[in-house]
Amino acid sequence: MPDTFSMTEKPYADGKILTHTADGVGVITFNNPDKRNAMSLEMWEGFGEALTALRDDDKVRVVILRGAGGKAFVSGADISQFEKVRHNAAASEQYARRSAAQRALLADYPKPTIACIDGYCLGGGMQVAMLADIRLASQDSQFGIPAARLGIAYGYDGLKHLVSLVGPSWARLLMYTGMRIDAAEALRIGLVERVFPQGELWGETMAIAETIAQNAPLAIKAAKITIAQVLKDESARDIDAIKAIGNACMDSDDFREGRQAFMAKRKPQFQGR
Repeated sequence: MPDTFSMTEKPYADGKILTHTADGVGVITFNNPDKRNAMSLEMWEGFGEALTALRDDDKVRVVILRGAGGKAFVSGADISQFEKVRHNAAASEQYARRSAAQRALLADYPKPTIACIDGYCLGGGMQVAMLADIRLASQDSQFGIPAARLGIAYGYDGLKHLVSLVGPSWARLLMYTGMRIDAAEALRIGLVERVFPQGELWGETMAIAETIAQNAPLAIKAAKITIAQVLKDESARDIDAIKAIGNACMDSDDFREGRQAFMAKRKPQFQGR
């Protein structure tokens, strides 16, 4: 990781969740490589704290999610905790409530998010990746949801996102079999957007994040809001929210800066207002 990031490191969940920031880019690292970044409840809660901190940092314009160790993005939930915190329906409901709050935070995140996937992306890791706006993967990545092999039900929200990305038939195949697919197959069925050689993944991810960070924040916010509304049923769409952000863009200093920079043939300096 670049030195400019190391100077801003902040730990959460006893260091198993880390954040770094530089040049408008925030990074959240799942830092449990001994367990292939399997998520404990403490990590879920630390993840929520990290998301909140970067959300509230005005200097951060885009957030990357990545796993430490080069073997996994997130390999799923920490199954070693199941006997204690997820051993029956009542315990599982409490577990789901605590972890779902963090996923809801990511689902409604106001800033662009990118999942940088290197290695295993399984179970709960798939839920995190599917909630990101963009998924980029290395050629060595593997994807799957082994719920059927564990005897547990995958949640509604996770399956809703899976179906929206790959369609119902592929969702059934993945869920019924618990199979894993490689990055090439994930790209083909629409689970990820781009695939890179492992050694190029981080650089390519950073290049995309930096491009986003340099663009006009209000225009990106408008795109994010509008796409989210498009994905809803027509009766549930908030057209007023779309109009409001559109008007905010047209009245913004950034729109004026964009016009002036274009005419002057210089790079615009957007402020997000």
